[in-house]
Order: sequence, then C-alpha cells, then structure tokens
Amino acid sequence: MRNSFIVAIIAVLVVLYSSIFTVKEGERGIVLRFSKVVRDAENKPIIYEPGLHFKIPFVEMVKTLDARIQTLDITADRFLTRENKDLIVDSYLKWRINDFSRYYLATSNGDINRAEMMLGRKFSDRLRSEIGRLDVRGIVTDSRGRLTTDVRDALNRGTHEEDDATDVDNAIASAAALVEKETKGKQPAVNPNSMAALGIEVVDVRIKQINLPQEISEAIYQRMRADREAEARLLRSEGSEEAEKIRAAADKTATEIRAEAQSEALVLRGEGDAEATKLFADAFNQDPEFYAFIRSLRAYEKSFKNNGNDVMVLSPDTDFFRYMKAPVK
Repeated sequence: MRNSFIVAIIAVLVVLYSSIFTVKEGERGIVLRFSKVVRDAENKPIIYEPGLHFKIPFVEMVKTLDARIQTLDITADRFLTRENKDLIVDSYLKWRINDFSRYYLATSNGDINRAEMMLGRKFSDRLRSEIGRLDVRGIVTDSRGRLTTDVRDALNRGTHEEDDATDVDNAIASAAALVEKETKGKQPAVNPNSMAALGIEVVDVRIKQINLPQEISEAIYQRMRADREAEARLLRSEGSEEAEKIRAAADKTATEIRAEAQSEALVLRGEGDAEATKLFADAFNQDPEFYAFIRSLRAYEKSFKNNGNDVMVLSPDTDFFRYMKAPVK
C-alpha cells in the first residue's frame, strides 16, 4: 500500500512537472498539440509571453521564438549605380519579430533560416534598386543615412512594383496568402510586398564598407601612379633647371669676386712696390754710399750662400768686389 502511494505521488509530480513550462525573457512560446498549433477563436496561434505557463502533459509541446533584435550580416555584393559604375557594398541589418503568430505561419513553423533567407534576398533587391537611383558621389556622401533609411522603410512598408516582382517577392506573397488562408482572413491586411507579411520588422540598416571592384581599383591606382610619376618628373626637371640657374649665378658671382680680388691685389701690390721704391729712393738720397754698401752685402749673401761651392768668373777689378778690398788709407 505504501509503495503504491509513493508511485502515485511520483506520477503526480511527473505529470505536474510535464504540465509546467517556462518562457524566458526575450522569448515567446507557441504550444503544439499533436504537432498542430494551438489556436484561438480567430484561428491564430496562441502566443505565450515570458513567465510560467501550463500545458497538457505528453500531448502538447512548446516551441520558443526569439523576441530579441537579431543581426543579419549580408554578404558583400556588386551593385550598379545610376552612372553605370560598379560598387562592392558590404552591409548588415537588424530585425525582430513583431507579429509572432504571422511569423510562425509564414516561415514554415518559425524556421529562422527561411525567414533570414527571404529577408536577405529582399534586402539585396531593395538596396540594389535604391543604389541604382543614385550616383557614386551621392552614395559616398550620404552623411545622414538617407539611403539606408529609405531601404529600411521600403522593407517595412513594402512597395507597389508588381511588374518587377522577383522570386523572393513571389515567395513573400505566397507566405502572406498562406497566413490569410490559415486565419480565414481575420488577420490585419498588410502589403504582401513588405516584410510585415512575414511578421518581421526591420529595425536598422547599415552599410559597413563601400569599395570599388578590384579591377577598377587597380586601374585607378595605376592612373594615380602615372599622374604622380609625371608630376615627379616635372618637379625634377624644374628642380634641375633651377639648380642650373643657381649654379650659373654662383659661378658668375665667384668669377666676379675673384676678378675683383685679383684687381685689388694688383693695385695693392703696385702700391706696395711704389712705396718700397720710394723708401729705397729716399734711403739712397739720404746716404748713397751706405745704401750701396748694404746692397752689396745683400748681393754677397745671395751669391755665396751655397757653402762656397759657387764659381764666379769676374774681373778682380770689377766694382762688385769693391767692398772686399782693403780700404785705401
């Protein structure tokens, strides 16, 4: 009896535990009964807010959906501007679920991969259309983010370009039609060409980088390099010309300075010689005999300075040896 009571208590606890489920903060829950979504009177899935909830154990199971803002990184792609120039644009967007019932129905039971696939393709188409209306200058200088704002608004509100519908537009429209069919038209009407048809709101759109294609970048680099080399050659030629002018001016100045110096040296040398001659003349006039004697001594000094090995052929009676003779008494 006691064992049966314990087993009963355990069974009750298991059933009670299986009937309780918790939805975490930042999530929403949808209950599946025999793999079918539990719906309300309007045939819309019942969405459970964060908190503690109950379900039928072993019959119902819970699927949670992320209610937080999510980031979708878009692969860098090539886009064509209004003037038919290619740009490589790297971007991303942030999105969240704003209608969990519609999102669950439109994305094949809340398949996030399917949702991001349609969102990414729709975003690329919309961005391509917006870039095609602008030139490169308008895209690069878009300081207020008008381009990304227009893309975000177009994704949320949709457009009316039915003639240019793409595969992703048709897929979104089909998902919107499925939601209308499942809810028997009791859901609020939305533009089937918008992300609201999937229960998604695009919160923000950002462009990370805008680059030129590799071949265009290389061509621009080569052209810039050629321009810089041409400018460098021009500057070098102008520098060489200026250097020649400076050297010529310097050579001219040096020549003029040397000529002036030589002229001044000749003048000074002439003045010095004249002054020396005048001094010699004055000295001669004061005492000619003494002056002759001094000049003879200097002549003897210069003539006999080679250690007496000089040979001179002169007459003994010549006036050169006058002061070597004994004085006449």
